[in-house]
Amino acid sequence: MTRHTLEVADIFRDHGAAWRQEQAGHLSLGQLKVMSAIERCRCAALGGHRLCCEGCGTTQIAYNSCRNRHCPKCQTGAAHRWLEDRQAELLPVDYYHVVFTVPAPISDIAYQNKAVIYAILFKAAAETLLTIAADPKHLGAHIGVTAVLHSWGSALTHHPHIHCIVPGGGVSLDGKRWVACRPGFFLPVRVLSRLFRRRFLERLIDAHRDGKLAFFGQHQALAETGAFADFLKPLRQIDWVVYAKRPFAGPEAVLNYLSRYTHRVAIANSRLIACNERGVTFKWKDYRAKGRTRHKTMTLSTGEFIRRFLIHVLPSGFHRIRHYGFFANQGRARQRGRIRKLLSLPPTINPPPDPEPPVAAIYVCRSCGASMMIIETVPPDHPVRAPPVHTP
Repeated sequence: MTRHTLEVADIFRDHGAAWRQEQAGHLSLGQLKVMSAIERCRCAALGGHRLCCEGCGTTQIAYNSCRNRHCPKCQTGAAHRWLEDRQAELLPVDYYHVVFTVPAPISDIAYQNKAVIYAILFKAAAETLLTIAADPKHLGAHIGVTAVLHSWGSALTHHPHIHCIVPGGGVSLDGKRWVACRPGFFLPVRVLSRLFRRRFLERLIDAHRDGKLAFFGQHQALAETGAFADFLKPLRQIDWVVYAKRPFAGPEAVLNYLSRYTHRVAIANSRLIACNERGVTFKWKDYRAKGRTRHKTMTLSTGEFIRRFLIHVLPSGFHRIRHYGFFANQGRARQRGRIRKLLSLPPTINPPPDPEPPVAAIYVCRSCGASMMIIETVPPDHPVRAPPVHTP
């Protein structure tokens, strides 16, 4: 694996301890765990393996990864495995990319209520697509949706939005044929936007009524029903941003695109430029500009960079990739076979497992390119301790 000159892990290792001390009492357990995992990733603290090249005899140590889903270095393998699982589900039709975004005032309260509002965002976006697609005035079909949550903007600000990948068509309401959408056009964006706004606000009001929302700081007054109603009133009058991109250039392009979106974290190591006395400098894209002027650099103080990165730590157990319609996990294989039949495609056949599959080289020598074999296990610097025993 190619190592970037500067990584998020380097910033955390050099400045994380001092910043945690400054922020004592203001960080969640989840944020502290993410920092610890990234700091320890691929270093002696997690242990590893000593390798020996079968060609030139060179030895080296490969340290273990943290496998934390917020770690920029641990997502490539996870994305590759996920895409392999999804490859068999691609259909020979156009695919569309639809993005659902909430207004800035909603983003502010979403940070204090991540699990609740992120879940509402998923449900409202999926319901909007499934409902409008099933309407005979538009497509009149049952569709499938893969939805991915992103909580960040290019400058690491809190900007929750949902990326949806949708086939350009679906199963007719009577289940007897495949209904394709018009070439180059999926569903009307304005209709999607208005229904999305209504569904989201309905669920948000229900969550407030049921006491599922918490408010702190300048938003503390929103705990009262009247204040919350006044807060939502102007949001009913504005257009919520729903953006539909043109279709992908074939199913293969969908996989390439998904590989960049499904397991992306707040910032990739490749965007980092420098970390010095001025702060952390990184590349970002200004979507309000056009052409080459979109690509800019930004410098944040080191503490502010760490703070913005940790804004995007997800609640424990929260799934940021979800499937709906005929992509839903329940009955996915049955639906896939049914759709392939409607499209006059041969059924997918899983090849029998190889009784003795060839073992691919997991580690490759940097000197000669030959495979490397594990000759020794390197224990972690700090072994995990057993829980204390409570004696009566």
